[in-house]
Amino acid sequence: MAKDVLIEIGLEELPARFIDDAEKQLLSKATKWLEEQRISFDSVTSFSTPRRLAVKISNIAEYQTTIEEEAKGPAEKIAKDENGEWTKAAIGFTKGQGKTPDDIYTKEIKGISYIFVKKHIDGKPVSDLLPEFKGIIESIQFGKNMRWASETLRYARPIRWLVALYGNDAIPFEITGVQTANKTVGHRFLGKEITLNDPSEYESSLAENYVVVNSKEREKLILKGIEALEKENGFKIPVDADLLAEVRNLVEYPTVFMGSFEDKFLHLPAEVLITSMKEHQRYFPVITKDGDLLPHFIGVRNGDDHHLGTVARGNEKVLRARLSDGEFFFEEDKKQSISYYQEKLDRVVFQEKLGTISDKVKRIIAITESITDLLELEESAKKKALRAAEISKFDLMTNMVNEFTELQGVIGEKYAVHFGEDADVAQAIREHYLPKQANGDLPDTLIGAIVSIADKVDTIVGCISVGLIPTGSQDPYGLRRQAAGILRIMENRKWDVSLEEILDAALSVYQQTQIEQHSNEEVQKELNEFFRHRAVFLLKEMDIAQDVIHAVLHAEVGRFDYTISKAKILADKRNDESFKPVQEALTRVLNLSDKAGDTDSITPERFVTDTEKELFEKYRSAKKDFPAYNQVKAADDALSSLAELAEPIHEFFENNMVMTDDIKIRANRLGLIHELSLMIKDFADFRIIEWKQQF
Repeated sequence: MAKDVLIEIGLEELPARFIDDAEKQLLSKATKWLEEQRISFDSVTSFSTPRRLAVKISNIAEYQTTIEEEAKGPAEKIAKDENGEWTKAAIGFTKGQGKTPDDIYTKEIKGISYIFVKKHIDGKPVSDLLPEFKGIIESIQFGKNMRWASETLRYARPIRWLVALYGNDAIPFEITGVQTANKTVGHRFLGKEITLNDPSEYESSLAENYVVVNSKEREKLILKGIEALEKENGFKIPVDADLLAEVRNLVEYPTVFMGSFEDKFLHLPAEVLITSMKEHQRYFPVITKDGDLLPHFIGVRNGDDHHLGTVARGNEKVLRARLSDGEFFFEEDKKQSISYYQEKLDRVVFQEKLGTISDKVKRIIAITESITDLLELEESAKKKALRAAEISKFDLMTNMVNEFTELQGVIGEKYAVHFGEDADVAQAIREHYLPKQANGDLPDTLIGAIVSIADKVDTIVGCISVGLIPTGSQDPYGLRRQAAGILRIMENRKWDVSLEEILDAALSVYQQTQIEQHSNEEVQKELNEFFRHRAVFLLKEMDIAQDVIHAVLHAEVGRFDYTISKAKILADKRNDESFKPVQEALTRVLNLSDKAGDTDSITPERFVTDTEKELFEKYRSAKKDFPAYNQVKAADDALSSLAELAEPIHEFFENNMVMTDDIKIRANRLGLIHELSLMIKDFADFRIIEWKQQF
């Protein structure tokens, strides 16, 4: 008779950021183990709260599935001697399989006869296997681990109880001295110890003791409470998804409440208030229907609604202290000047090998100037960009950012306006930190985009120049995220500048410093490879196939928005039957180009056949059109201009022997092939693409 299985790991309060991943691991590992053990079941459900991780397996089979297996042994010529008797190899094989030579039969595979035996593997009782679940529990990985007492197990938090039930029977094992049982505990303050007679009682028994073990249900309860307050008061409560996920992992029994703070704090920047509420207290802010901040906050209590007013007042007191600190820092900071804070940057190390933050700012200014020159910016915009670069980091020395580090850049913009800076410059100070996450918001302004790239490319080039290259999952300076940010900004802005030009500009700046660096060629190679990997990653996220990605990135990343356009067009063409002749022609040229070497000498008078003359004329025409289309990033037109070469290329190869005995004619034809290949490879290396047409 099928039964249910319940496994619960009881812990001291887990950090909220660990819970979702740990629950996924437990679910995945449990499911995989059941499949590997040939144990049938109906479903596996996972649960989590700050104090527990659990999984319930419904209708698990009593026995493993019994299977018949065929074991393959050595070839028959090895298994038998010259007298037709079984050799030691055959006898050893059957013994290892729990069989005798009488069980041997032969089968032919690819013309060779092998010996086989059939194995009947009876399924073991599931009750004998379930104690192995101990290994699943111990294998869960956390972002940060600890050991406690004299235990050797490394875990996020100490294990305090273990529930392991197979129907109404306990599954016997122990971890760190904690023995499995059928007892769990309810809410820390509102619940009691619970004896479970069957896994089916799990959710309802805990709910009676103020624990909602389904995290999604807790989330629904929080949203329901928020919606009720919105309806009752006529205001809006913007729900940040990350904050919602964190809050539901901080509580076992959520109850939503509203608190307030004094109107006088509303003169502070909204970002200060929201950061104090969200980042420090895990509150949701409250706004009017027009989006203006109101002097209220929404909290989530880990408990019921008894004495909720007292809870709200306690939270108001805590928030008031935070906001009072913010108000003090805000007023004190405004008494100084930007130059006052700039001077302090000399005392703060950015990175041991790369100098102070002041040193970094100087490099950002130089790289910003190079980028503005590459973009041929008019003088007024260039001046603003350089000023934004110059004061981009001043707010790091303010009291406000020291207290609320999340506000770097945001406070820089506010204070820059206060100190009389141009509004565009002030906005660029905030925007140069964007994007903050891989898929985060990008700078809205040109100046913000320029300084953002200058800052990020300085960090990347600097770190790689001194050997601080990310390895595996280790990327302490966030270089991968920053590289992705640079590429996304370049895609968004559609600048007529290649990534390599920007990297060269940054390398040039570093060569003028006293920083001890690896060789320029080595650094350049590492940089190109590093950014190429980031470009591959971003293109994969756009569902571009790997072969197409490598075809457009075979030489360089280039102008990333144009690279994306080329990749998307080729992704379509690889399934287009009508493109087959074009692909074949261009690939044919590229295949022969290796024999052409670097020959680029073409003498028109040496063309002797009509077809090679025709191809040369088409090449001359494409030589004018293709670069023009490249310049304006018209990928469709650029590919069309190459497609115009397809027919004359086919005609050329059909009617001419490129490797003719006449050295001068051969060199001339190879020169034409070489020039054609350079133009084709400027678009993509068509040889890399796995064309999908049904040829």
